[in-house]
This record gives sequence, structure tokens and C-alpha cells, in this order.
Amino acid sequence: MPRRNQGPRLRFLDKRQCFYIAWTENGRSRERSTGTADREQAQVALGEFLQERGRSGGPRDPAQVLVTALLIDYALERAPKVAASDRIGYAVDALTGFWAGLTVADVTPQTCGRYVECRARSAGTVRRELGVLRAAINHAHRSGRITRPVAVELPERPEPRERWLTRREAARLLKASRTPQARLYMPLFILLGLYTGRRKEAILSLRWPQVDLDAGRIDFEIVGRRRTSKRRGRVPIPARLLPHLRRARRRGTEMGYVLHENGERLGDIKKGFAGACVRAGLVRWERTGDGRADGPCTLVRAVPTLSPHTLRHTAATWLMQAGTDLWQASGYLAMSMETLTRTYGHQHPDHMREAAANIGARPQNVRVTA
Repeated sequence: MPRRNQGPRLRFLDKRQCFYIAWTENGRSRERSTGTADREQAQVALGEFLQERGRSGGPRDPAQVLVTALLIDYALERAPKVAASDRIGYAVDALTGFWAGLTVADVTPQTCGRYVECRARSAGTVRRELGVLRAAINHAHRSGRITRPVAVELPERPEPRERWLTRREAARLLKASRTPQARLYMPLFILLGLYTGRRKEAILSLRWPQVDLDAGRIDFEIVGRRRTSKRRGRVPIPARLLPHLRRARRRGTEMGYVLHENGERLGDIKKGFAGACVRAGLVRWERTGDGRADGPCTLVRAVPTLSPHTLRHTAATWLMQAGTDLWQASGYLAMSMETLTRTYGHQHPDHMREAAANIGARPQNVRVTA
């Protein structure tokens, strides 16, 4: 029985010390030199070759198209049109190492399961990466490059994180964030996260023209920004946040960023935020040993239990604990009512209170008439 055509793939020829692209066409083996012995450069050449082949002819059977070809096409064509294009790039990089040399027909529940095992990352991370693979296959089918879509089995969706800060923990974190290196922007970032509940990117990209201190409102929307499911919205400035913004405004420029370093936009604050968590004691300790219950165990490092997104969790939790109307809280956080009630609804003081009161009540007599 003849072997199935696996499509173009890289093959290193020792006698020529070079990578070649090998494929089968009309039952005959074909080769093309990449001109390099470097695997990364050869992968680029293979991607260009696959793009040339993919543009010619009509739709092809999934058994004749490599997964890496669809991933490259998807990254080039789709990533520039989405807000978080870097996430697609990270996912494609992670996927390429495992799926190199495999065709779209090889995407099965079994291979997806092996990818989860080989990746050895959290369920949320692997689920996002396989979601990019699913999107790339569907994109190729809609674009007429493959004859049929192929199902991608994703791992179970992880439970939402319920870590949030108490008022005392928030005070400790705020105090620990005041360091000589980040004494201006890190405390303000934490305050904006706690009192507006906005995501990290929305806060870092905030400029002073979006902040109306006289009217007491912040418009997190950016003119011309593509609208996504991660809404930003507009929010009134809480009374406890307003004086901090007034002081920051006196230090800033008229068109500059609210959070900045020497006038430049902050690239990321993950390291600074993690350092503040460590100084505040909001960490867990990772240990290592010889595997025996009675063996030696050494402390190696303190790992923060929080991320910048925890501030959004905290804002939503505080609103629920204060008994805020769900419609008001949903609008304030720019969060759908479904997400708010599913993830944070149990924190509301009225959550299931009426049901608990009625469960032991005597049923009312109801007269039924013909």
C-alpha cells in the first residue's frame, strides 16, 4: 500500500550540507534547495514555498496541505487586522514546533491531546494556542484553500480565577509599589485598576485628552480603534481616585500618557507589578527537593499570586460585595451581564437570598377553577 503524501517538508542532505524541500507531485519525488544549513532560515524558505503553492490552483484536500502553511498564511493575513496581533504570533511560534511536517488531515483528537501533553503549559494557554490553530484552518477553508474544515479538539475551559484583593491587601500592595524606580506610575496604575476595573492595556494607553477632570469622567475608548469584545467604555471618576489624577495631571503634558516614564509610554509593567507583590508578601513559595516525603526541601523563590488582571477581578468583587445593582456594575466595568453574574454574582449579598428564604416557606393555597 503506497504511503500517504505528507506534502512538502524539509530534509537535510548530508552530502550537500543543506536543507532541501522535498515533496511528491504526480507520484514522483521532487526536491528544491533552500540554500542554507540553518533550520530557521530553511523554515522561512519552506513557508515562502508553501505560500507560492497555496496561491496556485483551487482548494486542496487537507491531506495535501501542511499545518505550518496554514499557520503562516493566517499570521500574515489575519494578525494585522486584529487588536492583539502579538498573541497570534506567540501562538503560531508555539504551534509550529509540534505540527511541523504534519498535514491538516493529521489534526485529530489524538494529536491535539499529544500537543497538550508536550506543551506542558496551563490549560488556558494551550486552549488559546489550539484556538489559533482552529481559526487558521477555518480561515483556509473560507478562503478556498482546503476542501473541507477539520475539527480541532480543545482542552476543557479552565475555571475562572477567583483571586481578588481585600482592602488590607490592596493597601499593602499600594504601599509596596512606592519605590524610587516606579514611585510615580506604579501606584497610579494600581489605583486606576482598582477604581475603574479596566484591563492593563486600556490603562497603559490612556492619554490626558481622554481624562476630563472638570466633568469627572474618563473615556477609555480610542478614536479609530477597532471595537472588540473587550470593551473599554467610559466611566465616572471615583472620588478617591480624583485627587491622585489631579496631582498626576500637574506632572504630565497636555497630550501625553497618564502613565509614562520620562514622557514615554510604558511598554509593560508585569515585572514592576510582580516586584510590588513580592515586597507586599502576596506570594507563594516554590520548593524543590529529592522527591521523598522526608527528604530535604529548599526554598527557591517567591512567586507572586497576583497579576495586573487581578485588579479587575478585585474591582468587580468589591462592587458585588457592596450590593451594587447588576446593571450599574455591568456598565461601569464595561462587562457583559452574563460574565458579571457567572463569575462574580455569588459575591453579591442578595445572591440566592430570596431562594433561601422561600425554601422553607409554606406554599400558598391556590384555588384552581374549571
